Amino acid sequence: MDDHDRFMSESPPPEYFDGFDDVPFHRFLGLRLVERRPDHACLRLTITEQTPTGIGGSVNGGVIATMIDMAVIPAVFTGIREGSQPAGTADLRVTYLGQAHGAWIEAEATVIKRGRQLCVVEVSVTNDTGKLCARGSVLYALRSI
Repeated sequence: MDDHDRFMSESPPPEYFDGFDDVPFHRFLGLRLVERRPDHACLRLTITEQTPTGIGGSVNGGVIATMIDMAVIPAVFTGIREGSQPAGTADLRVTYLGQAHGAWIEAEATVIKRGRQLCVVEVSVTNDTGKLCARGSVLYALRSI
């Protein structure tokens, strides 16, 4: 087992997430990690003139789907069991409930069940007034090492 596999077989240390906000794709979208605890994470997207928009100037649905997918990662990674490592998103479903307007939107991810091969994660996307804009359901795959 090399250092990468050993690192990923345990819950990552807090500094693992220190660079999350600096990933170029996250910076491009304006995403930042605002909360992380076991089986839970919250990402915030600050809406700017550069934020891709959809109908009525709301945040683009693809951006919301991306937020849902990205919020799952720190939630799942906080509890990786020994002998497992992340293998990526296996299924992503999004239900759009209303347009996303405001100064920011947040994607809050909660791990509902951890299995040996899949984690079930639910994600809620709300705006700065607390309006529920979308719900996501994600199956995140794990593999044995």
